[in-house]
Amino acid sequence: MHNLFFKRRGTQRLNAEFRKVSLCYSALSFVLLCVLLFLPLPAFAAQPERIPLTLELLQERVKSPILREGNLTVDLRQMVIDLRPENTTFRAGFYQILRKELQKTGAKPLGLDLSYSLVQGDFIGTDLGLRTPLYVQAIAPIFTPTEQEQLERLRLVCLQSLAIAFPDSKDCKSLLDRQSNTSSEITVFRGALTFVATRFNGEVQFYNTFFLQSIDTQGANFLKETNWNETRFSRPVSFNSAIFHQVSNFQGSIFFDKASFKKVNFKEVTNFQGSIFAKNANFNEANFQQLAKFNSSSWQGIADFSDVTFANQVQFTKSNFSQVFLLQEANFKQAVIFRETEFNESVDLQGASILNQADFSDTRFAATAFLNVPGLTFNSNQAKILGNPGEIGKKFCVPTLQGNQNVLRNLGQNFRQQQQIPDANQLEYTKQRLKLIELSQRLVATNINNASVLSLINLGFSPTQAEAIKERRLIKKILNSRELLTLADIDLETYDKLSDRLVASEPISLGGWLIQAVNWLLLSVLLLLSGYGTNLWLVFGVGGLAISYFGLLFWLIDRYRRLRPIPIIPTSYETISILTSFSSLASLSLLGIFHNTAQPWLTLGCLLIIIVPVPVILLWRLYQQGRYHDLMNISYFTEDGTLRQLRLLIGRLPVIPRNPTFRERYMPLLWNQRWNWLNYYDFSLNNLVRLGFNDIRLRDEHLPGIIATLAWYQWSLGLLYITLVLWTLSRTIPGLNLLIYLK
Repeated sequence: MHNLFFKRRGTQRLNAEFRKVSLCYSALSFVLLCVLLFLPLPAFAAQPERIPLTLELLQERVKSPILREGNLTVDLRQMVIDLRPENTTFRAGFYQILRKELQKTGAKPLGLDLSYSLVQGDFIGTDLGLRTPLYVQAIAPIFTPTEQEQLERLRLVCLQSLAIAFPDSKDCKSLLDRQSNTSSEITVFRGALTFVATRFNGEVQFYNTFFLQSIDTQGANFLKETNWNETRFSRPVSFNSAIFHQVSNFQGSIFFDKASFKKVNFKEVTNFQGSIFAKNANFNEANFQQLAKFNSSSWQGIADFSDVTFANQVQFTKSNFSQVFLLQEANFKQAVIFRETEFNESVDLQGASILNQADFSDTRFAATAFLNVPGLTFNSNQAKILGNPGEIGKKFCVPTLQGNQNVLRNLGQNFRQQQQIPDANQLEYTKQRLKLIELSQRLVATNINNASVLSLINLGFSPTQAEAIKERRLIKKILNSRELLTLADIDLETYDKLSDRLVASEPISLGGWLIQAVNWLLLSVLLLLSGYGTNLWLVFGVGGLAISYFGLLFWLIDRYRRLRPIPIIPTSYETISILTSFSSLASLSLLGIFHNTAQPWLTLGCLLIIIVPVPVILLWRLYQQGRYHDLMNISYFTEDGTLRQLRLLIGRLPVIPRNPTFRERYMPLLWNQRWNWLNYYDFSLNNLVRLGFNDIRLRDEHLPGIIATLAWYQWSLGLLYITLVLWTLSRTIPGLNLLIYLK
């Protein structure tokens, strides 16, 4: 029994140890499985086996080129090419053999393919090209007629792109000057280059080279510096997914065809200063980890920097963008500089992120150019945007208010902190204009949450689609009109056609609709007559037109009373004076209106609706019923005869009190004075802005009620106008503005 007990106990210990070992193996297997799953595939993928390149093998490959995409190419793929200084014999032979074949004149161009190869040591690509003088007389006999024609075409492109933008550049003085006898030379590479997934352990030199064929360096790995300084690329070039571990220099380069740097990783300083992109340039999803220089660059096609990450400063100083500049979802972690840059089309910053500083100082925008900033990530407490005061604020554009209120608020706060009040006000105007559009849509658009099936059908939906919408909103209210696309019966074409006439909101009552209509009306008036308190000159233009108009009316009712039996009419001199002065004041006011608003005719129409109908009706009624009262030969208007000075008449009313003491102080206007017509403008000025040279009011005796009504009507408008003036002043004068917005 004792032995049996120990045997069982030993068996239990063995089983326990076995279980521990099994658990350890299981855990280890799980860890290894996770490593295999989460490590990148290339780490375990089978790498192509590279073979060392010898001079004999090189001779063999040179004598038997392959046909690649219609071009004869020296096949040096998947090889180890040792060009280190200690391998002197092979290095010299390598350049000598390739140079001899690649530089053959008159023959069909021979390309070079180093895909998946490993290049050890410096790769001096300029030693493989054909050195030739730049001026036409020397270059003509060397190349084939087709290449000569191509060089001539490229020379013309140089003339258009370089001579205008950079007249002092080396290319303009040498490459483009037909009369030049300079000894400057250039390296011309006639064949195509293919460096797909090639690894360069040393420096790569292709400076001052003219590539007549395409270049494909997709996935290449440049471990040392690369020099493409003053290089011309005549055909499409692709650096997609390439990695530049050290400085990459493309200064002064010209890309005559499409240039693609998609998903390129620039780990060190990148220099594209003075480069010219004659067609589209694609830097989509590129990563710039250090300083990126694009100063004085020219972009004649679309510049696509979407989803690019700039971890360090990026400079576009004095650059020129002829077409759209795409920066969608771009991430600027440090400063981005656009000083003295010229934009001829829009700059798309939709969804971009500015975390430091964006400098648009002295930037020139064409009339059609703007900054598209919907969804822009920008915090005014941590970053800032710089620009010319009074100009940069007009260039920001967002399509809708929904989803962009925070963007506009941060941009406005940014310019207020910099005391650029006009730019902050311009953004506020943009915000309120978008709000007006939103209100208009709510008032007139069909609310899909409470519209009947018949209304939806009349709008343009099919009966099936209308029923589908009805069933959908019974389950849950539609919060956004785009939710209609989730319904199987509604296609994108129908939605795009009807989206402008749809709105998805809570159903509102008639009272709520009327309140929104009043808000829409008030907002419309504020936007049209003052730019929502942002344009003081527009307000003055509106006021000037109203003052001159009412001054003419008051002169007419006071001086032109009747023709029979005894005419009471003004003199010809007075008539000419008042009409001339009215024309002059109205013209100046109209000039102010048309110069300071984007919708001058709507502004003028809004003003005329306010100041014309009521006075015209009163005037028509006055002359229709005639005037039969005492004191017909005395002016309706009186002035304070005790004092003559410029007065601020805040509490003044348009009619004098009935107290006899006031009648002694206020004397009727003198009709026989040649300057009498000025008094009517003074009275109109008093009523509208509470400012005048004399205290002129209506008499209280034998005064037709229509005339008093007209004066009180203008006086009431004056209360609203002076409020508008003071509000606009508070928003446009920096000191007053701080009192309102400083929190």
